[in-house]
Amino acid sequence: MASAAGVDVSTASRVINSPSEEREKWAGADTVQRILACASELGYRRNPHAASLRTARTLQVGVVVPRLQDYVLATVFEGIDEAASEHGYAAFVTNSLDDPTQRQSRINRLLDRRVDGLILADSRVDDPVLRQLASDGVPFVLTSRTSNSYPGAFADDEYGGHLVAVHLARLGFRDVAVIAGPTFASTANLRVDGFRTGLHEHGLTLPDHRLVRTGFDAAAGRVGVERILDHGTVPSAIFATNDFAAIGAIGGLRDRGLRVPDDVAIVGYNDTPLAENLPVPLTTVRSPMVEMGRTAFRLLEQALNGNEPVSVALEPALVVRASTGVTGPPLSPTGAGRGPGRG
Repeated sequence: MASAAGVDVSTASRVINSPSEEREKWAGADTVQRILACASELGYRRNPHAASLRTARTLQVGVVVPRLQDYVLATVFEGIDEAASEHGYAAFVTNSLDDPTQRQSRINRLLDRRVDGLILADSRVDDPVLRQLASDGVPFVLTSRTSNSYPGAFADDEYGGHLVAVHLARLGFRDVAVIAGPTFASTANLRVDGFRTGLHEHGLTLPDHRLVRTGFDAAAGRVGVERILDHGTVPSAIFATNDFAAIGAIGGLRDRGLRVPDDVAIVGYNDTPLAENLPVPLTTVRSPMVEMGRTAFRLLEQALNGNEPVSVALEPALVVRASTGVTGPPLSPTGAGRGPGRG
């Protein structure tokens, strides 16, 4: 690559491995652009971790989330930030918006800041970005979403979905539907998997037409309800794999003249603050969001110290409220039967 750009190896290395604002310390602007163009053409990728081995740690970690305005992700980051601060680190967060191009750009920016490692909350089921980071030797862990066997801190979402199915089945609901997030998000997939398992244990099934894939926000929940109802029948209960999707679903049901829980029971996921304060308080699954973030930082610190972190699956709990027609304390593992889970 250096010979293609017409410079010596040391100059090319300094330019490639320096933050963008420092590159002209090593070469003129035209030469810098020529080196970067050759690197791009030849598929050369900077190895930021290898470069950082020649310098002291920055005591900075980068965090990538789909949307920081999302309450769940903001709370997970709160846990990361708390733990990082307690250990003398600063945590910097950026949004990927679940857009692959923006995600890569934001990761590159964090690496240009020479963060010591990354915590990624926006991983995908099949994720080439993670494979590249691992190949480049960049220390990273995951949180919120799983991907293959990469280590991280997660809620046991499969168990959470199982809790919902057990609750609905015990209340006598037989025709149930699910509004789930996209297939690239493990959180949606695992919650659906656990829900299916719980139904099966009670002699029930989730027909294909009763599962709709939309998203995690209120608009997605409203769209999901419209698709379910347009099929021609009204289910007795709906499980939305996110509280905000559940809130949107409630609005969609109201627009069709249907009441919660009299006509349709609703269950959400995550136990956001809105859930308890809706006109009909929402039955939902409580995720250990702050602890997820704190644990993710602990695992990253293990990786930074040369150890191999092992994934941690934190246990959720079902919080029963009026949207399923009953109220009660969080449903314990003893009361529900342990789901398949990851642990």
